[in-house]
Amino acid sequence: MDLVAEFEADRGRLTALAYRMLGSRSEAEDAVQETWLRYAGALADPAARARVDNLGAWLATTCGRICLDVLRSARVRRETYPGQWLPEPVVGPYASGPVDEGFAPDPAERAVRAEQVGTALLVVLERLSPEQRVALVLHDVFAVPFGEIAEVLGTTTVAARQLASRARRAVDASDAPRHTADLAEQRRVVDAFVSATRSGELAELVRVLAPDVVLIGDSGGHFPAARRPVTGAERVGKLLLGLFAQAGRYGQLRARPVLVDGSLGLLLEAVYTNGRPLRQVVAFTVHEGRITGIFNQLNPDKMARVPVLGEDDTWPPRW
Repeated sequence: MDLVAEFEADRGRLTALAYRMLGSRSEAEDAVQETWLRYAGALADPAARARVDNLGAWLATTCGRICLDVLRSARVRRETYPGQWLPEPVVGPYASGPVDEGFAPDPAERAVRAEQVGTALLVVLERLSPEQRVALVLHDVFAVPFGEIAEVLGTTTVAARQLASRARRAVDASDAPRHTADLAEQRRVVDAFVSATRSGELAELVRVLAPDVVLIGDSGGHFPAARRPVTGAERVGKLLLGLFAQAGRYGQLRARPVLVDGSLGLLLEAVYTNGRPLRQVVAFTVHEGRITGIFNQLNPDKMARVPVLGEDDTWPPRW
């Protein structure tokens, strides 16, 4: 029972770590479960447990090794993925008052909410090699020393430090969507975005979008979607107005404000041209009063745990 209690005390942190590394809640939970199995197998003997001074670091590095293996195999899958890839969203309730820190009954969702992962960060992390991603997350987010990270990666301490440094530069690159707004500003900007899409006026929508805004859509091949990011306020605005006009023609559009990986987003439901239901999770990044990134997840394979809208949900969404 001591083993179980010790591990459960760290489960939330491990889940947040694995989700940052993998961008998939289901894969993160599998990695944490595998960490438990290795922990129970290696440290069940009290003498073996006594030799581990810092259990948190031991669990983090063990989970890191597991995630590294998953990332290396995922590289092959990503190369053959149909279209653009976005992480599996963690969706929770948005409250117009103080944010509910409990986020959702699911402990994995609470852990990810507490860490404020952010869809944009997960997208940028996809630019990194598996080794860079593991080094950055373990060191910068979970304060694992480079010596232990080197053991995970099978390299030297100096090399592990360099991997994290290169990863940091990629995350801070000028073309990465900026996201500095608090929830109050996010609501104001997203509300203006909704009003602009309803008006159908391109100029009004462009005023809400940053000049270098990027739009990424992940349909997993189930629906038509751009195979490359769409950039620029006018191009993104025209595409969005066309999509919202199409949704209005084929059936009722409904929406609900939600938190997506800790930031304000929208859960949308519409009807596709052939009558198929179309569900979407839209995440935003906001900087200096404008939207810098729109991340549209509509792959049904990644929406299994996303809540279903009710009859009271409407377009425009009720705040």
